Amino acid sequence: MSSSPRFDRGHTDDLMAFLMASPSPYHAVATAAARLEKAGFRQVEETAAWDGTTGGKYVLRGGAIVAWYVPEDAGAHTPFRIVGAHTDSPNLRVKPLPDTGAYGWRQVAVEIYGGTLLNTWLDRDLGLAGRISLRDGTHRLVSIDRPLLRVPQLAVHLDRSANTDGLKLDRQKHMQPIWGLGDVEEGDLIRFVAEEAGVDAEDITGWDLMPHPVEPPSYLGRDRELVAGPRMDNLLSVHAATAALAAVAGQPDAELPYIPVMAAFDHEENGSQSDTGADGPLLGTVLERSVFARGGGYEDRARAFAGTVCLSSDTGHAIHPNYAERHDPTHHPVVNGGPILKVNVNMRYATDGGGRSVFAAACEKAGVPWQTFVSNNAMPCGTTIGPITAARHGIKTVDIGVAILSMHSARELCGADDPYLLANALAAFLAG
Repeated sequence: MSSSPRFDRGHTDDLMAFLMASPSPYHAVATAAARLEKAGFRQVEETAAWDGTTGGKYVLRGGAIVAWYVPEDAGAHTPFRIVGAHTDSPNLRVKPLPDTGAYGWRQVAVEIYGGTLLNTWLDRDLGLAGRISLRDGTHRLVSIDRPLLRVPQLAVHLDRSANTDGLKLDRQKHMQPIWGLGDVEEGDLIRFVAEEAGVDAEDITGWDLMPHPVEPPSYLGRDRELVAGPRMDNLLSVHAATAALAAVAGQPDAELPYIPVMAAFDHEENGSQSDTGADGPLLGTVLERSVFARGGGYEDRARAFAGTVCLSSDTGHAIHPNYAERHDPTHHPVVNGGPILKVNVNMRYATDGGGRSVFAAACEKAGVPWQTFVSNNAMPCGTTIGPITAARHGIKTVDIGVAILSMHSARELCGADDPYLLANALAAFLAG
C-alpha cells in the first residue's frame, strides 16, 4: 500500500541549490551536515567515547559523512537500513606544484581525477574549490565561485580533423587550464587562494583543490521537464539520502523498526580505496560502535548486520536517443520514469532477487514507479560502492539510482521528476 509522497518538485529546486553549495566533496559533506543539524542531528567525534543515547548523530571524515538515527526503543541488535552514495565526481585536481605556464600564459597544473569526459571541460568558465590544510592542523573550506580558469580548445583551423576523425586530447599536455598572463611565479596560486580565504599563505601547508564549472544548474526543455547541472553523479543521491534521513528521523519512533543510516563516501570514482572510501573501514566502524555504545557485544553486532540492508544509490544510464545500439535491446530506462534497479549477474552491481524485492516494496510503499537497468552484453559494465559494501561488511546490498544522460560530463542531464521520486523511495526504505 502506497503512502502519500513526502517530496515533490520543490525537492528538485532544492537539489539545484545543493549542487551549487557543493563544488567539492568537502563542501558536499558540510552542506549535508548543516541540513542534518537543522533536523536535530549532532556531530560525534571519532576520537571521543560514544554513549548509547538516542536521536540523530553523524560523523565527518574528509569528504565522507555517515549519519544515523537511533529510535527510543532500539535494541543493541536492531538492524540498520542504509542508503549509500558517494560525494566525489570526475574532474580536474590541482597538483602539489601548481604553478606552470608557457609563452606568456600563466596556467595551473592539474591531474585528471576519475573517468571524466575530458572534452566537456574545454572552453568552460571554471572556479576553484576544495579545502586548505593549515599549519595548526585544521582545515578550511575554500570556494572561489566565479570565472577564474579555462581550458582553451585548439581552433578548428589548427586541427582540421577534429570534426571528422574525432577530438584527441592528451591528458598531460592539453588539459592544463589558463588563469592569467605573465611570468610563472612559484607559490602564486596558493598566495591567491590564501588571500581569498583570508589566511596567510605561509600558514597553508597542504591543499585539496579542484576546478568546478560556475554555470548554475537549470531547468531545460519546453516544459522544464529536464535538469542540467554539474556533479549529479553522485550528489543527486547524496542530496536525496540526506533529505530522506532527515524526514524519517522526524516521524514517531514507534514507526521505525530499523536504525536508518546515510553513508556518503569519497573516492568512488577511482576505486574507493581510501580511509574515506567505501572500501575502507569507516562504515563498519561506525555501525559497530553504535551497537557497542548501546550495550551490545559481538553477538548483537552479528545479529544487527545479518538483518541489515543497504541501497547503494548512484546514477545510471538512461536510454540515449542517438546511441540506442549501445544499450541492452530490452532494458530502456527513461528519464522521469522513476529510479532504476541496477542488475549485473557478474556482481558488478550487488543486486539479487531478494534485493529486488526489498526495493520493489519500498517503491510500492512510496507510490513511486521504478525501472530496471542491465548493460548490453557487448559492453563492459561499470560498478559502484554496492559490491564493495556487500563484500566488506557482509550486508545485503541493492544497487539503484536515477537514470541520466552525459554521465561523467562536467554538466549532466536528468529528468526533473526523478530526484524527488528517488527521495520518496529512499524515505520509504529507511522507514521500513
